[in-house]
Amino acid sequence: MPRSETLIELKQMISLRLVESDRTSIQAVASRLFVRESDIYRLAINYLLSQFSCLLDETSTGSDLLLAMCEIRAELNHTLGLKKHQLEKIINGNNLHPDKYVAMCDIELLLMPQHLLKQHLIKVYDKPKNKLNLEDWLKEYIAEKYKLAINRI
Repeated sequence: MPRSETLIELKQMISLRLVESDRTSIQAVASRLFVRESDIYRLAINYLLSQFSCLLDETSTGSDLLLAMCEIRAELNHTLGLKKHQLEKIINGNNLHPDKYVAMCDIELLLMPQHLLKQHLIKVYDKPKNKLNLEDWLKEYIAEKYKLAINRI
């Protein structure tokens, strides 16, 4: 008999507080996609987990996290409201490799408003990179400084 085991995951019920406008929007999206409201919540959770997947890997520390953090920069600022010391602890807290240490000034870039970030990057580069949007420019700066590879699609 072939050994094919099916793992059964138990689903847990959770409670979630939403403002009425968010709930109405979720219901509208579900209706437009012809799916249940709960499907939209699961989609949102799966999307969030994929965006934050770098945090699920305990071996990713320091500069390993920077490009992924650039991807979720808006969420770090607006939704989670993280402070620079919290983000520094997330990035460098479990880092045992000095070569992966991220300077506080670069962590602060992740939390800067758009206009201040642009001013900072203009100061760093001799010539502004007009062809790049600000988020790509930040990723390029970080990749160059920490010798990271940017995945381009």
